[in-house]
Amino acid sequence: MADFLKKTLGLSEHIFFSNSLADWIGAGLVAAAAWVGLSVLRRAIFSRYQRYSAAGHPMAVRLTFYLLGHTKQFFVLALALYAGQEELTFPPKVQRAVDDVLVVLLLLQVGLWAARSLKFYLELKEMERGPDRTFAGSLEIITFVAHLLIWSLLTLVALENLGINITALLAGLGVGGVAVALALQSVLGDLLASLSIALDKPFVVGDRLVIDAFAGSVERIGIKSTRLRSDTGEQIILSNADILKSRVRNFGRAPEQRALATIRVDYATPADKLQAIPKLLEHIVREQQNVRFDRCHLTALGDSSLQFELSYFVQQPKLNPLLDLQQAVNFRIIEEFRRLGVEFAYPTQRVVVDR
Repeated sequence: MADFLKKTLGLSEHIFFSNSLADWIGAGLVAAAAWVGLSVLRRAIFSRYQRYSAAGHPMAVRLTFYLLGHTKQFFVLALALYAGQEELTFPPKVQRAVDDVLVVLLLLQVGLWAARSLKFYLELKEMERGPDRTFAGSLEIITFVAHLLIWSLLTLVALENLGINITALLAGLGVGGVAVALALQSVLGDLLASLSIALDKPFVVGDRLVIDAFAGSVERIGIKSTRLRSDTGEQIILSNADILKSRVRNFGRAPEQRALATIRVDYATPADKLQAIPKLLEHIVREQQNVRFDRCHLTALGDSSLQFELSYFVQQPKLNPLLDLQQAVNFRIIEEFRRLGVEFAYPTQRVVVDR
């Protein structure tokens, strides 16, 4: 291109930065042609991505079109400038600076590709799993840690290509990192705790937890804290490190939950009616749905009442269904006791006056 311009237009006599005007024009034309061609190709790939994103195509083909379709414009421009600068001759220092800029832009695009590949993989897994609360709770933490590793590694590679001795840099960062770790040990503790939660999965979004004096449903598992929505409506924010140090009661994974009731009956109740109470209470419990009867016994002769203990299991162990079921059982007990003429006992005290 440059030779053609020199012969036809006679532009070889004008020299700018060690290159003739014809060389500069030729380089500009090559760069413009490369930029236009690559831009058209990028748009064509992006427009065809939806066609190749269907599940019927191999994952490698889908990933390739996904990455090429999301290539940034600055990378296309960098490739075009690289193609154009091949027509020019620069001093060693200038050529080195140009190469460094191109390497940095290439590494930046590689980092974006790596992040996009991770996003593609996670989205694919999410589609395969469906609405998975466990996966959703770990997604943010996994993405954060993966991005941190990707950009840290690429930063080191970029510094190495720029001629910086990263061995000495890493040694200095190791010494300074100890001081930073000591200053930020609470933040790092929460970060490591979030990784532990993501890997061990003691609870997920939607589970109902009781942590010390706090109770609520998990709304979000973050990098530093976990947020609960309490029964009274307010949001409770707990650090991840504090959660792992506490005793966590997770009702979200209970296949069933026991309801235990103590029913106090008056001592004046006839013996035949007392003997019928366990069967009566069992019948009342079995009338309900999603419930498993356990036992009913006369367990204590109290100071002022005969005490029956009723135990049954709720097979939908969330808070509202449990309370709804207990209420339904209690109403039926009151109704049947009134029908049979059985009196509930209440605390009484008998005082004998000696005259």
